Formats: sequence, C-alpha cells, structure tokens
Amino acid sequence: MTQQYGMKKYMRGALLLTLAALVVKVLSAVYRVPFQNLVGDEGFYVYQQVYPFISFFVVWTSGGFAIAISKMLADTADINRKRSISKIIFSYLTVLSLVFFSLLFFGAQMLAYWMGDEKLAPLLQTGAFVALCMPTLALLKGTFQAKGAMEPVAYAQVFEQLIRVLVILGGTVLVMHTSKSIYAAGNVAVLGAVVGEIAGIMLLLFYIRKQLNGNCHVIKINIWAVIKDVTLFSLSVSLSSLMLLGFQLVDSFTVYTSLLEQGMPMEQAMVQKGIYDRGQPLVQLGVVIASSLSLAIVPLIAQKIKTAGRGAMPFVQLTYRTALLFGTAATFGLIITMPYVNELLFTTADLSAVLMVVVVQIIPFSLILTFTAILQGYGKLKIPALIVAAGFIVKWLSNIWLLPTIGIIGAALASNFGLFLSAIFLMLYIKRIVNVSLAPLVFYKTLAAASIAMVIAVKVSAFLFHVLLSAIDGRTQAAIMSGVLILIGASTFITIIAKSRILKEKEWFLIPFGRRMALYQLWLNKRK
Repeated sequence: MTQQYGMKKYMRGALLLTLAALVVKVLSAVYRVPFQNLVGDEGFYVYQQVYPFISFFVVWTSGGFAIAISKMLADTADINRKRSISKIIFSYLTVLSLVFFSLLFFGAQMLAYWMGDEKLAPLLQTGAFVALCMPTLALLKGTFQAKGAMEPVAYAQVFEQLIRVLVILGGTVLVMHTSKSIYAAGNVAVLGAVVGEIAGIMLLLFYIRKQLNGNCHVIKINIWAVIKDVTLFSLSVSLSSLMLLGFQLVDSFTVYTSLLEQGMPMEQAMVQKGIYDRGQPLVQLGVVIASSLSLAIVPLIAQKIKTAGRGAMPFVQLTYRTALLFGTAATFGLIITMPYVNELLFTTADLSAVLMVVVVQIIPFSLILTFTAILQGYGKLKIPALIVAAGFIVKWLSNIWLLPTIGIIGAALASNFGLFLSAIFLMLYIKRIVNVSLAPLVFYKTLAAASIAMVIAVKVSAFLFHVLLSAIDGRTQAAIMSGVLILIGASTFITIIAKSRILKEKEWFLIPFGRRMALYQLWLNKRK
C-alpha cells in the first residue's frame, strides 16, 4: 500500500511538472507579442539578437543539467555517495558558469561586432549574469527531482517565468515612456531573465531549508566519470531545444550582417530581422503538443522498455503519430491564416510569406522533440547528437549560401532544410532500433485529406468573410478573421480525424488533455 501511495504521489508530481513546463513554454511564446507591440520590429530585433545566448544557459540548466543530476542521484542509494556526486557536479558547474560568464561579459564587444551591431554589447554583458545562477539552480532542481519532490521544481519553474515576464513587460513600458531607447528596453528584457533565475533559486532555497542534513560525509569517487555522465546526459536531454537555439544563434550572426552587405539601410535591416523573428513565438506555440507528449508519454516508454521490452512499441507509435498529427495541423493552420494572425499579433502583415515558410519548422521540430525523447528512453545518446549537429551545420552553410542569393526568406528555408534533414535521419535511426512501422499508410492518407479539407474550408470562408467584413479594416478585421478561420479550420481538421478514428479512443486518453477528443470521437462515430 505504501509503495502504491508513493507511486501515485510520484505520478502526481510528474504531471504537475509537465503542466508547469507547458505553462512556461506558453508564457515564453506569449510575452513576446506585447513586447513586440511595445518596442516595434527594431526593438524586437534587438532582443532576439541576444535571446539565444541567454536562453542557452537557462535551457541547459533548467532542463538538461537538472534532469541529469536527478537521474544520477536517484540511481544512487548511499547518502554519502549522493553528497559526493552533488559536490563534484556543483564544482564542475561553477567552473562552467565562470567560463560562460567570462566569454559573454568580456567577449561582449567582439560578439556584438560579429553580429554587426556593437550596441548589443551591454545586453550581452547583462545576460552574462544568468550563467552565474546555473550551478545553484541546476543542483537544487536536480536534488528535488531525485527525491520525487516535483512540486517545488514545478512551482519554481512557473515562478521564474512569471517574474521574468513581469520584469520584461513592466520594465519595457517604463523605458518606452521615458528614454524610448530600444536598446535600453532590450537590456531590461535581458535583465528579466537574470531576475527570474534568482527568483527561482530563492523559492527553491525556501523549500529546501528544512531538509538540510549535516550528518553525512563526502567519500572519494571517480570525478571524471561523474563529469562525463552529467555532461553527456544533460546535453542529450536538452538536445532538441538547444538545436533550435543554435539555429537562432546562426541567424543572429548572419541575417542582419548579410542584409547590410546587400546594401540595405541599417534601420530597414533591423526591421526585416525583427519581422522574421516574429516566427519564433509562433513556432514555440506550434510545438506545445509535441513538447507535452515528450514530457508525458516518453517516461512511459522508458518504463515499458525496462519492464516489457517490445511493450513500448504502441507508445512509440502513438507519440510519433500524435506529434505529426498536431504538428501538421498547426503548420497548415498558421500558413493559411498567416496574414491575419500576423497583423492581429504584431500590428502589420509585413513579410507574411516569409513567416509562412518559418512556421513549416513546426512539423520537423515536433518530430525531433519526439524522436530525441524516445531515443533517450532507449538510452541512445551519441547518434542523435551527431544527427542534430549535422542539421546545425546544414543550417549554417545554407544561411551563408541562401541569404545573399534570395534574401531573408533564405534563412527560413535554411532552418527548414536543417530540421527536416535531422528529423528524417532520426526517423530512420528509430525505425532501425524498433523495427516496426511507425504509422500505417492509411494514417498518412487521412492526415493529407484532413489537411487539404482544412485548407479548402479556410480559403472559402476567408473569401466569404472578407466580402462581409470589407467595411472593417486593420487589426479589428484581422482579429475577427483570425478567430473565425482558426475555429473553422480546427473544427474541420479535428472532425475528419475523429471520424476516421486513426487514433483509437483509448489512445486519446493517454495523451495530455486528450479526454475531450476521445469523447467527441465516441459521440461522432455513434451518430446514425
């Protein structure tokens, strides 16, 4: 009975951690909309240029290192060995954080020069302080997770992000009403990340203060083995997220400078890069389903692999099908409504064609999130890392080739090339491991039919409503059109998927928030 209660408590904590991660991802995407509205496309360019540098440390700490630490501590029964591992990892992370801090703080001028905008240097220096939070935050989160105490970690993650968003938006409003400097607004936004990390540490320290125990001593263990394990596992856990940040880093170094080299005025180049960066929050929102799947279903896969071998296959197939299903729906939905969504969220419909290409990233990135998480469950780390690295190289080389040739849309295409290449090779690697079909042919046919039907329904509705709303223009029309078309498109897609039953009702119940879809599918197929 005690064991059952413990498992129930653990699952409740895991669910809470999943929900917290989803809230953080949604907040991370959503706050960019009011921020862009406050600072304009030039100000958005400023923030997005330095954002990948800062987020690299946050993602690696909150995601990768914390989970790696929790695994290593959970796999160790001896309390003295746990203390030794914690001490080694904390010392290692302290060295890493000081190295990263020095690179960003003292190398800020050089990095800003390479990005083509030396005014970005103070923002990089402010962001460097995020690295100093890394050792404490990672160790605290990892320690709680190792004990199965997920609640403090979940609360800290949400608290971090809330504080970050409040500082960013509150500080930006203040700056834009006083100095109106887009670089000062960007600096405040970067400061928000630092303050958020400190807030998370303070909350975790509040939770852990009564759990400190001085009755154990440190024992000697292999230092390099611990460092190797925590580094490899942390990188594998956060691989997919770090990949997307790596792509954004490539854009930070190449897009703006390429536009300047083509003779574009500085202000126009800033605006174009800022508009191009509008695609990032859209992509983040588009992959929320895949993120929730990798967080919720993949632990089941890992458990089945340990206990039942091939019993994991149905979960692998379900995760793949659902990620592809919703990734495709989000992509096509955003493409056909982009002009309206673009104007509604970001005040203008500029470069909507470019953003249509950007959001195609949702499909391969949803699959990459899923594949890397599944492979992690199988204990496969090296090959996925090499595949992701190859995708990164393709992105970099494609940017260098396409940007001077076809302009900023080349950067969007380069990201798609790199992501699709990685997704395809990861799929081939998984199929070699599991040696089963991930989905039958009827699944792909139904998915294609639902996508085509959604596009037709939205296009016809857009024509009709555009005529009806011709007297209204601007963001009001965009708001009405976006809401109506998204509702029509989603209803069409979901109805065809439910009617076809390509996912069974019992499978929907395994998916986060899939209960309503299961009930709708049952109702729809019982109708005469």
